[in-house]
Amino acid sequence: MTEFLQHMINMLILGSTYALLGIGLTLIFGIMRVVNFAHGELYAFGAYFVYFIAVMLGFNFFLALLFAIVAGCLLGALIEFVLLRPMRGADIDTTMLIMIGAMIVMQNAEQYVWGGVAKAVNTPFPETPLTIGPFSVSWLRLFVFFAALALIAISYFLINRTKLGKAMRATFQDTDTASLMGVNIQAIYMATFAIGSALAAAAGALLGPVYVISPQMGNIASLKAFAIVILGGLGSIGGATIGGFMLAFAEEMGAGYISSGYRDAMGFLIIIAVLLFKPTGLFARSERIG
Repeated sequence: MTEFLQHMINMLILGSTYALLGIGLTLIFGIMRVVNFAHGELYAFGAYFVYFIAVMLGFNFFLALLFAIVAGCLLGALIEFVLLRPMRGADIDTTMLIMIGAMIVMQNAEQYVWGGVAKAVNTPFPETPLTIGPFSVSWLRLFVFFAALALIAISYFLINRTKLGKAMRATFQDTDTASLMGVNIQAIYMATFAIGSALAAAAGALLGPVYVISPQMGNIASLKAFAIVILGGLGSIGGATIGGFMLAFAEEMGAGYISSGYRDAMGFLIIIAVLLFKPTGLFARSERIG
């Protein structure tokens, strides 16, 4: 029982960051109908930006996290303006190819700038873990959990309680009607992609210091983000949140009770099983955003 509860603690920490990845991706798809294959590279961008600010420039670690989120937001806005806006109205296959190209360019740029050697980020947290009875968790992972929960809460508030969120939901439901009512559709698309990119960069910025940072880290992040979104239901923000924790649970149970080598495989096996019985995902709804 003690081992199981320890795995559950690890699941909550990992699931919170997976939820950030999933929310960002499902937000972009739900409003823009763009399958963002570059999502994992935005995750890697956030991790590398923290390394650049905190290690190379020597800034405060927490300030580096904030800078990484802002930088991810700005990069997302730039990608939308340069790559997606000129292709507005194109079919989904064309935008998919564009985003695949963006993914390849970003990954090779990371390889060129940072090299193939993995990077590590030092943090101000003590190495001695927090121990409560038989359970222990590192202070860094505890910070990652609460920071991710805060960002998830901010995302929900933004989408459901702000004027921008109302405009985003209106654009999702009927773009033409929203435009006639005075909504700036181009601005909403840019804001959507920027927010989704910022959430991906935030997940990378938080998990990068926990593990190591490498140019290939975006590959598995992309696969997991798509797995989360498919599991929860395309366009469902609540589903993406729950899907993130479900994927983390599957990985932890697989690593703990079968083999750590099957950590990634367990999550995808569950997704295959879910899609066999409910192809739309567990939480797909007719109104997917908000």
